[in-house]
Amino acid sequence: MFTGIIEELGAVERLEPRATGSRLTVRAPLVSTGLRAGDSVSVNGVCLTVVDPQPSTFGADVAPETLRRSSLGALRAGSPVNLERALQAGARLGGHIVQGHVDGTGEVVSIESLGGENYWLRVKVPAELDRYLVYKGSVAIDGISLTVAEIEGGIMSVTVIPHTWANTNLRACRAGDAVNLETDVLAKYVEKMLGALDLRKPRLTEAGLREQGY
Repeated sequence: MFTGIIEELGAVERLEPRATGSRLTVRAPLVSTGLRAGDSVSVNGVCLTVVDPQPSTFGADVAPETLRRSSLGALRAGSPVNLERALQAGARLGGHIVQGHVDGTGEVVSIESLGGENYWLRVKVPAELDRYLVYKGSVAIDGISLTVAEIEGGIMSVTVIPHTWANTNLRACRAGDAVNLETDVLAKYVEKMLGALDLRKPRLTEAGLREQGY
């Protein structure tokens, strides 16, 4: 599990095709410190398992499903990537609960300066994810915990503060770029629980209460 608070802006060293999937190698002097094989790292919002950890780099195998559902397949040598190690028990939850299970990709529509290194980011979201996005709700964009400032007509808008702009890959994004999206897992549980309710059952009424002896 992650929080969406980016620890380091790493850089892709290479993405090598394999018989199935690909092997991703990332240069990340900070995040690589203390990593062991089998640890989890969020790379642009995708939870990957560390292999071949080195003092300044780590590798991870990317499954075909992950390549299909995320933007990792478009990475190239030198691409900046948002990195976060898995949350430790007892640590502060500074963002929101992020699983690293990407729901799909969105398309950057525009990034507009609001002044003072603040930016307004607009992203076109897949129709199937729209129902999980609400005003002032949480969303992870390329692994970054952000707050939905507006959602209308399939376009989600968020405000990017100076710290986030300076320390993530958003400053390298351009209109048309794909970004990984993970909606709030709580919304998915609520949807499933509500879907299990039998709404055909009669609601509580005064007459019904009387019949039950109340």
